[in-house]
Amino acid sequence: MEKIIILDFGSQYTQLIARRLRELNVYSEIHPFNWDIDVSDDSVRAYILSGSPCSVNDPDHFELDVKALLNHRPVLGICYGAQLAASQLGGKVERSSKREYGKALVNLNSDDQLFAGINSSSQVWMSHADTILELPKVFELLASTESIPIAAFRSKEKIFKNSFHGLQFHPEVTHSLDGEAILDNFIVHIASCSKEWNPDSFIESSIKDIQDQVGDEKVILGLSGGVDSTVAAILLHKAIGKNLTGIFVNNGLLRKNEFDEVLKDYEVLGLNVIGIDVKEEFISELIGISDPEEKRKIIGRVFIEVFDKVAHSLPDVKWLAQGTIYPDVIESVSVKGPSATIKSHHNVGGLPDILNLKLLEPLRSLFKDEVRAVGRNLGIPNSFIDRHPFPGPGMAIRVLGEITKEKLLLNQEADHIYISKLKSSGWYDKVWQAGTILLPVKSVGVMGDERTYEFTIALRAVDSNDGMTAEWSKLPYELLADISNEIINQVKGINRVVYDISTKPPATIEWE
Repeated sequence: MEKIIILDFGSQYTQLIARRLRELNVYSEIHPFNWDIDVSDDSVRAYILSGSPCSVNDPDHFELDVKALLNHRPVLGICYGAQLAASQLGGKVERSSKREYGKALVNLNSDDQLFAGINSSSQVWMSHADTILELPKVFELLASTESIPIAAFRSKEKIFKNSFHGLQFHPEVTHSLDGEAILDNFIVHIASCSKEWNPDSFIESSIKDIQDQVGDEKVILGLSGGVDSTVAAILLHKAIGKNLTGIFVNNGLLRKNEFDEVLKDYEVLGLNVIGIDVKEEFISELIGISDPEEKRKIIGRVFIEVFDKVAHSLPDVKWLAQGTIYPDVIESVSVKGPSATIKSHHNVGGLPDILNLKLLEPLRSLFKDEVRAVGRNLGIPNSFIDRHPFPGPGMAIRVLGEITKEKLLLNQEADHIYISKLKSSGWYDKVWQAGTILLPVKSVGVMGDERTYEFTIALRAVDSNDGMTAEWSKLPYELLADISNEIINQVKGINRVVYDISTKPPATIEWE
């Protein structure tokens, strides 16, 4: 399968580059800039160097040998990636007199293939503190703006084994009006991609890969009832049939009534699923724990212990499958400099030796919207596909601070009212994800003639495509008032409801 590798220098837009390429039907992968590149990998068609928050003039700036990369495949440098190439090969990059951030008009000085079909003047999005003042002799100018002389450039013909193109602006953001066309030109004319990446091709290649990997060996899969694990289950079922056993664990951190409801739902899909109720084991380990990372690690450890018992109770199990998806992987990766680890994911990072199982993650390369598209192509009912994402650690990270049974119950009851109201009002399918967060503070209230001193619930609802970025949902005031009134009246222990209007970034969707 052909692919384009994006080398990440820490830009806030790196995930957008990958998304745009996938939307143009080309498979892309994000790796840190210091990733060990395999030049023998013939499936790689090109490399893209991302932007970065740092400067090429910093003493400890992020370094990569651009010339060596060009010996393998064509390269597109965006912002920092362009500056790095210019600096390494003899150009001059210096701090701008003022930071350029926002819309600009780029004027093309060339008919280069990168700009095929694009008007000579086009709006682009700038976000940089450094400017390329002089190009190396091996490069030639393609475009400029009123404020910067070098907005785009390319390597001269036959200088390198493969071509280099550099852009000072960001084609991946929607404010660059011809950005998609520029990336498409790079994909088609420079990287020579056939653009065959789509859900059907993913399903076909994945089934073959799973069959080649697993053979006749037995697989257990951790199910959650969510989109990711359900799609993974059906994909695996198509590949290996009865050799798959799904395990749905009631860890006491699910939504209200979710354990019984999900087990009934899986019967409809014809999957072989075992339900295991071990909520006391999880909750007893979490009581008194406040730190979110510690919560995640405890949940991950107990899950492993549960699956270890299950694996030993079933004959010949060799694999543990998980519904890991690409945002989980990206958020869990940490390298020097680029996008710091935001939070660990209990289903990312391999398996401990005690399990003695091999790890299978059929959806590891997909964004959330791609998982949904694959699910629809697999014929999974919309009731599964359109279900809101729910975090693996569940209510443990939606009860902020110290965990108690009382707090878990309060949040489950409030969440049940919230989600039910969204469904009855028709808003459930209009938002991407929603849930309640129990805050670790109490406030004074009054009910009847009595003073109360109870907890606060925060409502969270966001609109997103893949979970990497999100906008808060503009729920009607009347609906919010109805939800607030119902929660406060029905859930004893909560006397205040607030609504979270933060975007991602800078906030995350979940609070912990």
